[in-house]
Amino acid sequence: MEIELAKSCGFCFGVKRAIKKAEQIKDAATIGPLIHNNEEITRIWKNYNVKTLNDISELSTEKKAIIRTHGITKQDLEKLKQKDIEIFDATCPFVTKPQKICEQMSNEGYEVVIFGDENHPEVKGVRSYVSTRAYVVLDEKELLDIKLPSKIAVVSQTTKKIEKFMEIVNFLMLRVKEVRVFNTICDATFKNQEAINELAKKSDVVIIVGGKNSANTKQLFLIAKNYCKDSYLIENEKEIQKKWFIGKQKCGISAGASTPDWVINLVIEKIKECTKIN
Repeated sequence: MEIELAKSCGFCFGVKRAIKKAEQIKDAATIGPLIHNNEEITRIWKNYNVKTLNDISELSTEKKAIIRTHGITKQDLEKLKQKDIEIFDATCPFVTKPQKICEQMSNEGYEVVIFGDENHPEVKGVRSYVSTRAYVVLDEKELLDIKLPSKIAVVSQTTKKIEKFMEIVNFLMLRVKEVRVFNTICDATFKNQEAINELAKKSDVVIIVGGKNSANTKQLFLIAKNYCKDSYLIENEKEIQKKWFIGKQKCGISAGASTPDWVINLVIEKIKECTKIN
């Protein structure tokens, strides 16, 4: 069986930056999971004594705090600054961008539409920078019964699909007098989605590797499933089942932006073992 890795997958710039910070800082606590990958979080805890807290209320005797890649709310950041603790900000610059846009636009009187999952930590953080009114939606239909203002700014969660973002933008352009559009979808996300889109079409089994709590990983899985019904989302090689590959000719593999190379390599080796490829 042929195995092909997507042209673009795995660690993005923001995740690499955050992991490097954690390894250098050591003996610290992250506010929320540093990234959405349990395998890598376990590694930095075991090797660098960087533990994970759910939120700032769990801080006790820690001397160093790392802000997760997804960022935290503006209010939590202010609370953190009031504590006697050294702060290291590992918020991805691509996440900081929509935070700043939301703050600026709402200060200028714009209400803000955020395309994203309202319970996702990145979106919670971005929303906290809006001082007017924020509408968090996954579909333009959610805006149908809302009396929209004359001035709207639009941003997106960094891991969303550009096509859906444009559908929401087009909906607003037809109904709102002034629409300011900011494409805040990460370039790495776009490249990873394009790559799996291409690979899934020519594969008869697809494996997506990454955290099951990772938005960008789940998005890759949904794209793969659309073109290849035998697509599977796994966090590590232990979840692989030999029966997935029976009668298959080509296996495509991709991985979320928080998935390290060492996890991807273990998955590839396990698939080779299952299909007797040496």
